[in-house]
Formats: sequence, structure tokens, C-alpha cells
Amino acid sequence: MTFTVKREVPPFAITKPVCGVMGTIRLVAGMYLIVITKKRNVGSLLGHAVWKMVEFEIISYKKTVLHLTEAQSQENKTLLSMVSNVLATDGFYFCTDYDLTHTLQRLANTSPDFQEMSLLERADPRFVWNGNLLRELAAQPEPCRINGKIFEWVLISRRSCFRAGVRYYIRGIDSEGHAANFVETEQIVLYDGAQASFVQANARFHAFLLVSEAQPQVQAQTPDQHNCKPRMTHALLSNQYTVNQKGSEKPLEQTFAKMVSGADKGMIHYIAFDFHKECSRMRWHRLQLLVDAVTEKQDEYGYFMVNTEGKTVAQQTGTFRSNCMDCLDRTNVIQSLLARCSLQSQLQRMGVLNVGQLVEEQAQFERIYKNAWADNANACAVQYAGTGALKTDFTRTGKRTQMGLLMDGVNSMVRYYKNNLSDGFRQDSIDLFLGNYTVDETDGPTPLRVQKDWKFLTLPIIMLVAFSMCITCLLLAGDTWSETLAYVAFWGAAGMLTAAVIMFYGTEFVDAPKLVHKEKMD
Repeated sequence: MTFTVKREVPPFAITKPVCGVMGTIRLVAGMYLIVITKKRNVGSLLGHAVWKMVEFEIISYKKTVLHLTEAQSQENKTLLSMVSNVLATDGFYFCTDYDLTHTLQRLANTSPDFQEMSLLERADPRFVWNGNLLRELAAQPEPCRINGKIFEWVLISRRSCFRAGVRYYIRGIDSEGHAANFVETEQIVLYDGAQASFVQANARFHAFLLVSEAQPQVQAQTPDQHNCKPRMTHALLSNQYTVNQKGSEKPLEQTFAKMVSGADKGMIHYIAFDFHKECSRMRWHRLQLLVDAVTEKQDEYGYFMVNTEGKTVAQQTGTFRSNCMDCLDRTNVIQSLLARCSLQSQLQRMGVLNVGQLVEEQAQFERIYKNAWADNANACAVQYAGTGALKTDFTRTGKRTQMGLLMDGVNSMVRYYKNNLSDGFRQDSIDLFLGNYTVDETDGPTPLRVQKDWKFLTLPIIMLVAFSMCITCLLLAGDTWSETLAYVAFWGAAGMLTAAVIMFYGTEFVDAPKLVHKEKMD
């Protein structure tokens, strides 16, 4: 196999043949690509050509090393000479279609699964000298394999750019019926020419309510039916679930249920599931109650499938939408369970799973499946809430853990900080990028030039110092407890006083969006 490499070296372009890629290595100047520029045939083994590396080249990813200091540049040259010294050693051989790392006897006594693996996957790492160089290039998705049959399993989440934003500033729907942070997730299976797809949707519970929220109370307003109903009929799902049916969230649930009951009952089916109540005290196995409740509907809705001959043999006739009051964490948990049910049927129909086998009993694939769904949750949550998703320990392991609870607590605190002190900037960035806000030079200064006054700049620092001193006084007690308590009382009072002032002027400390949204201007 021959490649060509084109290096941009102004003002000339150099093109040369490449016989193979040995891999990449990171040095002081950055990443380098190591390629074989000349090879020589030294014979054949069982009809397979065996080659010897004759010449090589180390190509920098960066055009120059001007970003390095003199000391760094010298160190980088030394490291390059070390790599070149190893590569120049006589005796690097390779074969593109035969495994040189194993003996004939080992190759003759391998399983069918071993034979289906790529040469790099099954190679004996003891004899792969460029194994370290191939780490980044070989970091491909782990193959999905059940019963010795390799298939492709793909998970895609599509986040709508209509009404996109951060957790607390973009909620509900607009007058066109676009739901805040709407996400469509598709699970795809490909095997032996056959294709299968299962689609779900995901959004906050506010999705089809016009919501005004002043923490901690949540209020619901009924949307304009004339403007929203056509879009609702198109976008609403055939099945839904919600969480928490008490407290400030109950009015939203009741309003939502009322709206759904007034819609076309032949199209929309609504199931309310109180996530916190049912799964409290680590009883996450009770999620099966919801799965069982929708099993009949899931069988009815089905999935899309094309057989090996290219003929469509099944269509998905309904879509599950998992709604959650506060965020997208819990919905990911539910979606992964529903997707597994669909996958079970698809793999059996394709002939990957045998009759009586369950997907969750296939340890290797189940690990891939759970980690992919957890990674998917993290990717969506980072965009929406600023941190990875909560409850991913259940998605990854199938059970709730104490460490998972601890990490959820950490993520919740980080979210609280970001939602209050940095999400305004993030929301403005999204609106500017999507064209929800446009800059007009004739309008003069943008709202971004508005500066916070002294309270915003100094009080948080004073509060931090006061509480830090309070804790320090406790840790470094004085000669007497009365002296220590006096210091603690002083700094504690100072901290609480500044905290009270911050709470009183709360809105001035929150990083709210400054740019005026286009739909508000219209």
C-alpha cells in the first residue's frame, strides 16, 4: 500500500511517497507523525509479502518551532535524535496481511473470534515495537461482538438549534412551539447489510408549557393554543413520563396532563412516573415498573428496519419522549432502558442474538452499551448544564453507588456556581452564534459594556475571606476557647453579614444574559 504526503513548506509544496504509518509520538514541540518512506521486500511467508523498513521520516504537526524557547528547542532536537536513533536500527519488519507476532502453532490453535479481529487487535504486544506509537491512531471504538458476530452499534444525539441555551435561561417553548433544548436520540444497528433504527426524544418537562420561574417557586402558564397546537401535534410524542408530582412541581405536571388530555388521544399517550418517589433510598430497580408499563406500546410503535436485500421490513410508528422537570439526567437513564428493549428485538431479528439470549447478559457488549449511554449523557449535560450528567453511575454499572452520589453532589455544586456566575455569558455566546442576537453598528455600545458596581466586585471577596478566617480560627485554636470563639464569632458574623447583603442584592450578582434575544425584540 502506498500513500502520498504533502507538506506545506512555504513557498514550496513537497510531495513524497509513504509506504506505511508507524504512528505518532508527542515531544516538546508537540505531536509528530512517523512514516515509512522506503521499504524492501525480503521474502514471503505462506504467500504473504514481508517487508523491511529502509527509510523513515518524522513529520511535525506544527509548521514551525518558533513557539519554543531556546532550551525547549534544544531539548526537542535531542528527543528527535533519540527517536531517529531507534528507527535507524536495522531490523524493523512488517506484513500487511499476516500476523508476524505469533507462531504458527499459536495461530493454528486460535478461536473464530480471534480470526475475526484485526491484526493490531490480536497482535502479541511483546513484539509490536510501534505499539506505543499507534495508541492514538488505534484508539477506535471497541468492536461490538456477540456470539462471534461483529456488528456496528451507533448512538447519535441531535440537539436542536431552535431555542437552544443553558439550564435556567432557556426554558419552555416559544410562540412557534420550539421546545427548549430539544434532543433527538437515535440508536442504529448495522449487521451483514441489514439496518435498524430506534428514535427517542428528550427534553425538560417545561417543553410544552410557557414557563415563568422565580426560584424556588415554579409557575405555569397555558400556551397560546392557536400558535402552539399545530406544532405540538407534530412534535409531541406517543408516550411520555415525568418526575415529581408534588410541591412546586405539581402544578406543572397537572397543567401538562390537562393539555395532553385535550389533545388527540389517538396520537398522544401520557404516563406520569414520580422518579424520586419510586426510586428513593437507592431502589433503582423500580425503574422496571416504568419499562413494564410501556412495553405494550413499545411493541406497537416498533422500529425502522431494512433487511439484507435492502427492503424496508419495519417502520417506527410512534416515538417515546422522556420529559424531566429539572434536567436531562434522568431522561438518559430511561432512554437507555427503552433502547435496550428495542435492541434486544433488533439483534434477534438480525440473527446476532440466539433465541433466549438477552442483551444484558452479553458482558462485553453490555459494558460498551452502558458506557456509551453514560458518555452520551455527559456530552448533552455539559452543553446544557455545564457539568457531566448526574446518575451516570447507574447507567454505567446498572446500580446506584455511594461514590456516584458523592460525584452527583460535586456536579450539583459546580452547576450551581456556573448557573449563577457564568451561564449568562454562555447564553449570550449561543445567541450570538445562532443569530438570535445580531450586532448593529448604528445602535451604539452593546449591553456587554455595562459594568458591575463595587458590590459585585468586592463583597464576594470579603465573604470568602471572612469564612476562610473563621475556619482557620477553628483549626488553629488560640490559648483559650474564649479567645478562639471570639475570633470565630467575629469572622463568622462578618461572613454572614456580607452573605446577607449579597442575598439582598442577589440579581446583581447573577451573571444574567445581557444581549437582547431577537424574538423579544420582535
